[in-house]
Amino acid sequence: MITVLLVDDHPVVRDGLRGMLNSEPDITVVGEAGSGLEAVAMARALRPEVILMDLRMPGMDGADATGLILGESRASKVVVVTTYETDSDILRAVEAGASGYLLKDATRTELTNAVRAASRGETVLAPSVAGRLVRQVRNPVTHTLSAREVQVLSLVAKGQTNAEIGRTLHISEATVKTHLLRTFNKLDVSDRTAAVTTAMERGLLP
Repeated sequence: MITVLLVDDHPVVRDGLRGMLNSEPDITVVGEAGSGLEAVAMARALRPEVILMDLRMPGMDGADATGLILGESRASKVVVVTTYETDSDILRAVEAGASGYLLKDATRTELTNAVRAASRGETVLAPSVAGRLVRQVRNPVTHTLSAREVQVLSLVAKGQTNAEIGRTLHISEATVKTHLLRTFNKLDVSDRTAAVTTAMERGLLP
């Protein structure tokens, strides 16, 4: 029996996944978590074979949770199940050690086959995600933005000033400016608008 931990901040999504998985004779859901922090604690306690991990959750996100879980033990395999497929999301998940990356429009068969494949130590990627990874390898971005730089630029995209970004992220305005200057340099741009546009074109921003 393959044991599975579900991680998603939406109870309705967890209900749907649980229903699909528990109907399979060789798969059983042993726990559910609604946040990244909760996932880390439950993975430590339950040691599931496979963890189905959402990416974007309040507080600790799925990529960070994956990194912590797999940093403690490689006994579990993590398969990301998300609605997002930007290059930055995919790369963060893969770099954190995820064994698979599925989109939430996956069929029941695709989902259950992914759980079984992950339990065997195989890698599972949605076709569109596999294509993005191939393009990244063939045409790598010269400079990858750090997680903090992505956070800052995401808030710039929402129209926040440097002072507002500082308050949101609990950092000084000077630190915000430093992150922006580094971002401008990495993206080879000279202003905030160009930075946001270029980052979105390269799939570095959600």
